[in-house]
Amino acid sequence: MAELEGKENVQEQEKVSDVNENVEKQEVKSSEMSKQELQREKQKFETVETADADFDWDKYENGDLSHETGDVKAEDLEKLYDQTLSPISEKEVIEGTVIAMNKREVVINIGFKSDGIVSRNEFRYNPDLKVGDKVEVYVESQEDKKGQLVLSHKKARALRSWDRVNEALEKDEVIKGYIKCRTKGGMIVDVFGIEAFLPGSQIDVKPIRDYDVFVGKTMEFKVVKINPEFKNVVVSHKALIEAELEQQKKEIISKLEKGQVLEGTVKNITSYGVFIDLGGVDGLIHITDLSWGRVSHPEEIVQLDQKLNVVILDFDDEKKRIALGLKQLTPHPWDSLDPNLKVGDVVKGKVVVMADYGAFVEIAPGVEGLIHVSEMSWSQHLRSAQDFLKVGDEVEAQILTLDREERKMSLGMKQLKPDPWDNIEEKYPVGSKHKAKVRNFTNFGVFVEIEEGIDGLIHISDLSWTKKVKHPAEFTNVGEDIEVVVLDIDKENRRLSLGHKQLEENPWDVFESIFTIDSVHEGTIVDIFDKGAVIALPYGVEGFATPRHLVKEDGTQAKVDEKLPFKVIEFNKATKRIILSHSRVFEDEKRSEEQSAKSAQAKNTKKGVRKLKESLEKTTLGDITDLAALKDQMEASEKNDEAKEQKNEE
Repeated sequence: MAELEGKENVQEQEKVSDVNENVEKQEVKSSEMSKQELQREKQKFETVETADADFDWDKYENGDLSHETGDVKAEDLEKLYDQTLSPISEKEVIEGTVIAMNKREVVINIGFKSDGIVSRNEFRYNPDLKVGDKVEVYVESQEDKKGQLVLSHKKARALRSWDRVNEALEKDEVIKGYIKCRTKGGMIVDVFGIEAFLPGSQIDVKPIRDYDVFVGKTMEFKVVKINPEFKNVVVSHKALIEAELEQQKKEIISKLEKGQVLEGTVKNITSYGVFIDLGGVDGLIHITDLSWGRVSHPEEIVQLDQKLNVVILDFDDEKKRIALGLKQLTPHPWDSLDPNLKVGDVVKGKVVVMADYGAFVEIAPGVEGLIHVSEMSWSQHLRSAQDFLKVGDEVEAQILTLDREERKMSLGMKQLKPDPWDNIEEKYPVGSKHKAKVRNFTNFGVFVEIEEGIDGLIHISDLSWTKKVKHPAEFTNVGEDIEVVVLDIDKENRRLSLGHKQLEENPWDVFESIFTIDSVHEGTIVDIFDKGAVIALPYGVEGFATPRHLVKEDGTQAKVDEKLPFKVIEFNKATKRIILSHSRVFEDEKRSEEQSAKSAQAKNTKKGVRKLKESLEKTTLGDITDLAALKDQMEASEKNDEAKEQKNEE
């Protein structure tokens, strides 16, 4: 009996020990419970020590806990254990506590029977995360295949993100975000699990040259715009510091004065000027205020981050604009220009600007003169200044005008060369032959250049003796060389009258003996229009035929490129005109044949009359009456034939 009691005492001690161990484990998992609560629970379990000595250990070992064990039931034990755990459900967001963390994982206690593990990447927006911080998590599953609690911080943020983003916009709240990557025009920022857009202009008040340095950083932002329809969020870091800068700007601008010289740093360079940081407020040096000389781009004068002194030209308190100058710190170059320089002097310079009307030449830093295109060459025909010079050319020119007060100067290049019209009569006398280059056309002639500065006109009527030229483009082309003869010189107006056809003798003196009236020549129809056709004749001459003279023998009308015989019906040497007819060729032949037939018939009639007269002398008196009547009839017929023949000849 004593042995049995001893055995029962050992079992009770082991049971108490097991209970104590369970209590200790429960203390670790139930960090939310106070020590006093744990102590009270422990005391409840210790009541087992005073349990009835008749406790049926056999039933307990067999798992039968339906009976009472002293004052505590098994169901009560289960309820007490459940009370130490937080009631959770899957697919909901709850708050947990960070109890441990390393470089890859974060352990979170949500008061459940086991802790959850979340990837550290889901907290990269919050690099200051530490043990003890409260975080929201999404319960994906109470147990996975391994019995592990599955949590997600990213999904919890996503579910709450839009509420938080809208709240941040309404309250103008400062939030934190993680810059994930660079995109066109800015950066992508992770804000509460939402990918927000950070424009490049909203990163900082200063222009950003390298966006990549911000990737992977966690920064503070303000939500500036939300588009619920497209789920777009725009954030700004610049907005956080603008308010402070605005106050600084007001203080700086209030102390500014025109003419004041300040030190600044080159903040940004554009094609139109340079932005200078004056210590919290920006000013602009326009490209025209960088240097007294010509500046193609501000980078020729300044560099980024360069410190330099600038003078305040003007400022606007309301718009907070400050106009700065750099060249104003040095004297104007015109003030230091050589006082002995005068009109007529020859100077050297460099072409800095080109225009169609001329070139600007810099003869000293900040001192420029204009060479008008008309002063570049003695040539009279219109040309562009780019035909003579280009930017960067070193030129020598003569001063034509000089106005120191207005700071203007005009220069000339052609004055350094002799005027070709001074000895024009000697070099190009009337009747002399020369080679010229075709420059351009007009309806009335061709303008040519014999040499630079010597231009002349070939009238359209002086291009060819034989060919009728409607437009000079039919005869020659721009840029081609052409032989000319000087016909007249107008030195005062600088004009030359030239001719091309005069290189040959006038062929119309010869044509007068070839293309005589009624002469027939073979010709080719080259063109047909309403009033007639142009016919190409031998020796390069052209004639003209009206439509009625183009009718062929079969009654059809002649066509272009047909080669036919033509009769000359008119020749005018003075107007160089030949009138032709194809119809007259066969009409005159037919008329000639008819006249020949009638002439033969008339001869036969005369012979018959003569014979009758002879026979009348031998007839009797009775026959004379009948023969006389026949004679009268034949004579009348002969007169009618002669009248018709004469009419046809007319």
